[in-house]
Amino acid sequence: MKVSTQLVKELREKTGVGVMDCKNVIEEAAGDINKAIEILRKKGIAKSQKREGRITSEGQIHSYVHMGGKIGVLVEVNCETDFSAKTEDFTNFAKNLAMHIAATNPIAISSEDLPPEIVKKEKEIYRAQAMNSGKGEKVAERIVEGRLRKFFSEVCLLNQSYVKDPDITIQDLLNELKAKTGENIIVKRFVRFQLGEAHESR
Repeated sequence: MKVSTQLVKELREKTGVGVMDCKNVIEEAAGDINKAIEILRKKGIAKSQKREGRITSEGQIHSYVHMGGKIGVLVEVNCETDFSAKTEDFTNFAKNLAMHIAATNPIAISSEDLPPEIVKKEKEIYRAQAMNSGKGEKVAERIVEGRLRKFFSEVCLLNQSYVKDPDITIQDLLNELKAKTGENIIVKRFVRFQLGEAHESR
């Protein structure tokens, strides 16, 4: 079955699970969102959604400097309690996240954080490419959707494949930490400096 982006978005909002995991489990559940959530919980990927939305006022800011001082990263990761913020798992996550950002140079934390004009421009380019190659409107839309997902996986931090383990995304890594701590954890913001330029997430 074709999985709509709206279904994927809804499941992501309810579970915090990565896009591809959401897409796969929606297919497995034949489009039934409640069944998809149940499958994710049985697999241990998604815990109770009750923790989503809890206040995250604790956490850590981690830094990483690479390539002889030519690239530097600051990242803020928030959680609910000071106890979790001081655990080795939390510290390692923040540290590895800073190194990942240095290596991949994302431009936003998630696709929802991308400026609308960037997404619109990419869609226009992909649609024009598809139509120019002689594809019909429906096929062109599917091509646009697929290329947009690929674009998100390249420029959005949570959608990116983890540099230390390309089989998982940063969202998957974050979900593992949430499962270990039982807390709501968010990547609040990051800034990546490169000699002569800098980018801060929004």
